[in-house]
Amino acid sequence: MSYLIRELRNIISFLTIIPAGMTSDCLEDVAKYMYLFPLVGAFIGFLSGIFAYILLKVIGPFITGALTLGFILFITGFHHTDGLLDFGDGLMCHGSPEERIRVMHDPHLGAGGFTLGLIIYLITLFSLIELDLNIIIQSLIISETSAKLAMVFIAWAGRSAHKGMGAIVVDVMHGKYRFARLSASLLISFIIILPLTWLAGLIIVAIVLATSYMIVLISNRNFGGVTGDVIGAGNEISRLMSLLAILVIK
Repeated sequence: MSYLIRELRNIISFLTIIPAGMTSDCLEDVAKYMYLFPLVGAFIGFLSGIFAYILLKVIGPFITGALTLGFILFITGFHHTDGLLDFGDGLMCHGSPEERIRVMHDPHLGAGGFTLGLIIYLITLFSLIELDLNIIIQSLIISETSAKLAMVFIAWAGRSAHKGMGAIVVDVMHGKYRFARLSASLLISFIIILPLTWLAGLIIVAIVLATSYMIVLISNRNFGGVTGDVIGAGNEISRLMSLLAILVIK
């Protein structure tokens, strides 16, 4: 049990700014236990949901939505935001996969990254504004759990585009117990999501997995595989898709 707690602490430290006590072998633990990402996603969603619920009690939905989005991005250290913006820049670049990856690693923000980030976060903001008091906590738990499941699926379904941090998790997800790791992540996600939405949860998970698979296909075509930035972008895009699904189903 103490060993599992250490792994969860490393994953929390990796995915958030919460000082849970990162160990020296954090990245290896994150790669090996990536299937636990949805658990941390549910934790992030719960904190964000409580934050939004309290705000809705005292201020209007627009300000609540903006502050809640800011809270989610802040608590995750803007790590996946960086991936989303780099993903957009890479997609808009003309050239070989190697050239596109080079552009993704460029520290300067291009028009593609700015536009993709603006679109994703504006629609995410408007989606958060539409969530009412009765469903906001469970909706954020579902959306953050789904976003982390998307990261797991992209690492599981994709192939490494180049050597880097993303390649470490992709290689582990493609190694021993590959299907068991994905199955465990799906099981954790269903255990979290289904009691909150019942059968609608199946639809939300299916939409998120379909979105993730499309990201893998796009990345294979443009970059020759997936990178850490692609996995991070999948988190942000899948959060949006799960929120849109919740609004349609509710």
